[in-house]
Amino acid sequence: MGFVDQKLTERPRVSCSQCLSRCYNIFILSAGGSLAKLAYYSTVQHKVARVRSFDQSGKDVEHESPYEITVQEEITARLHFIKFENAYIETCLDFIKDHLVNTETKVIKATGGGAYKFKDLIEKKLGLKLDKEDVMTCLIKGCNFVLKNIPHEAFAYMKDADPEFRFQMNHPHIFPYLLVNIGSGVSIVKVETEDKFEWIGGSSIGGGTFWGLGTLLTQTKKFDELLQLASKGRHTNVDMLVKDVYGGAYQTLGLSGNLIASSFGKSATADKEFSKEDMAKSLLHMISNDIGQLACLYAKLHNLNKIYFGGFFIRGHPVTMRTITYSINFFSKGEVQALFLRHEGYLGAIGAFLKGAEQDNPNQYSWGENYAGSSGLMSTSPDICPMQRERSGTFDMLEMDRLERPLVNLPLLKDPSTYIPDTVDLTDDAMARKYWLSCFEEALDGVAKRAAASQPESVDAAERAEKFRQKYWDKLQTLRQQPFAYGTLTVRSLLDTREHCLNEFNFPDPYSKVKQKENGIALKCYQSVIDSLDSLGWEERQFALVKGLLAGNVFDWGAKAVSDVLETEPQFGFEEAKEKLQERPWLEDSYNEWLARLKASPHKCALIFADNSGIDIILGVFPFVRELLSRGTEVILACNSGPALNDVTYSESLLVTERIAAMDPVIRDALKEEKLLLVQTGSSSPCLDLSRLDKGLANLVRERKTDLVIIEGMGRAIHTNYYAALKCESLKLAVIKNSWLADRLGGKIFSVIFKYEVPLK
Repeated sequence: MGFVDQKLTERPRVSCSQCLSRCYNIFILSAGGSLAKLAYYSTVQHKVARVRSFDQSGKDVEHESPYEITVQEEITARLHFIKFENAYIETCLDFIKDHLVNTETKVIKATGGGAYKFKDLIEKKLGLKLDKEDVMTCLIKGCNFVLKNIPHEAFAYMKDADPEFRFQMNHPHIFPYLLVNIGSGVSIVKVETEDKFEWIGGSSIGGGTFWGLGTLLTQTKKFDELLQLASKGRHTNVDMLVKDVYGGAYQTLGLSGNLIASSFGKSATADKEFSKEDMAKSLLHMISNDIGQLACLYAKLHNLNKIYFGGFFIRGHPVTMRTITYSINFFSKGEVQALFLRHEGYLGAIGAFLKGAEQDNPNQYSWGENYAGSSGLMSTSPDICPMQRERSGTFDMLEMDRLERPLVNLPLLKDPSTYIPDTVDLTDDAMARKYWLSCFEEALDGVAKRAAASQPESVDAAERAEKFRQKYWDKLQTLRQQPFAYGTLTVRSLLDTREHCLNEFNFPDPYSKVKQKENGIALKCYQSVIDSLDSLGWEERQFALVKGLLAGNVFDWGAKAVSDVLETEPQFGFEEAKEKLQERPWLEDSYNEWLARLKASPHKCALIFADNSGIDIILGVFPFVRELLSRGTEVILACNSGPALNDVTYSESLLVTERIAAMDPVIRDALKEEKLLLVQTGSSSPCLDLSRLDKGLANLVRERKTDLVIIEGMGRAIHTNYYAALKCESLKLAVIKNSWLADRLGGKIFSVIFKYEVPLK
């Protein structure tokens, strides 16, 4: 692997299909026995929608809108990883020379056996000196990085499941584990901490053995063609089974009759030719079983129950993973789990990058996979057409975006290791998957139209919107065929992928002007809503506050049933939304328990995750916040860091709160006394993952001894976190604005979820 530290001029962001024309600061070349991995770091320039007060711009204070919107350029960091077949190493080096090397570049650091093999070619082609980097250190660093930063990176392979992949949620404590790297041979490493690891064993029988013997047996030269042969073969035609030796199962030892007693055993006695497919399958089983047993013995010896398998031998190949999984399960009696990695082929390249970029301290940041620019598991590169792939040998890509703030668990999660954000796993639920994929397909034209309309002054907005539409459509078709492509498929991942594709084509906030208008309208109604609430008796007011919170949540442009109404009935407002709500008893109704709790002592501090702009936050959330403050409860109001649909962002909430404070002394005093605190979540999603929140928010939750969490909205409280268990009291509330989902939950559209939960002592 290699890297070069170089400072280049930033260039504008372009679509992923054009990404090879960008400029970069650091690059790495990782060459293994069959594949070369190119890793490079880029500074990506793209458009963002910013809001700011008119007062700060020097304009008049009297405006219809509460703030103005400006479009600015923002620089962010991105990591790119691309795989090349070694047959195309010269094409890879040409790209490096043309795009990544400048006059200041003197040395390229490298690791991996192939990098040494191509040392002379690399130095001659690039005119650089090759400096070696430790292979194992890079692998470990890369493995730690993906396990911490990519949700659903690790998966178990289940032979009889549909689909076969069972993804693991990111565990807050990834150590210790065993890493079994299967390249030409096998290396087994015990990893105890970020920097403490030990090579504890290995074997000379690995991927090189399969490739070498396979070539001798079948005359097939290419590794992937050998795997293809193996997938079509029947090993029982070549292998001797227990039942072939004993006539059935060996009951005394508890051995199944279908167990392999002797790999290639039948070839010694049978007087016939064996097919290439059968021999390749037998060979694959022999080597996979051997590696599985060896790994299991080392895991038990060192009291480890997690084994991650990586290296070019795996390659996401089902037969390989199935055999290793069976072997581990058989020899450990189910006590040790075999886990595989979506990006196992990139571990060395990622680790080398981290070593090369230590002066930038990349581990201090959190990173997120950019679905718009990444190939999925067992899918092809998103933007490389077959002809281009044939010329370049490129067949797989991964992009990682650096997040502005480090992300951590919400401290109030009852058990972070078992927390699963998403309510429904669409990878498992075929009926739900079919519905939601169709739902997103049907909504796509409207989203593209909205994106183009949001930039009326841009001459190429319609063209970019069409490119977005096509890209997201292609993603949806990939997910129809391979629902496991990006990990567990959920409504959240479908929404996030759509946001990534919008950003890729410079539509950072298609709903910015809609939010601006709705915030302005809602602010004009705020005082009358407060006056009306203040005129009510205590118990009547509590119900009116909850009803207002629910009515505000109706205003969700992400729900087709609502967006259709909002586009055709411009007079539809707060009171009309109240009329839409289900009458009590609600579909989920803990209101009586909530009311009884309010009659007791006040909470110390409430954390509220807000949902939509406009009526939702201004006429629904803020009156509720005001009531909590009046009870003596401090409030942390958490809003998205970046835009998603018409969800309120942190920067918008600051300006809206400023306007409300000018009207309302309760809000004004709470801000002044720091009893009302506005924070960002670290998210740019319509849903909510409580395991990836802004570190500053998590610290504030601890400092203020938060004892109540309120989550509102369909995305945050139903699609995610419906079953989330917390250490403190929680209130999850939403209006169901999707007929199919309502029917599945046993209700009708605009049914109400009001779920008040108290943790068991």
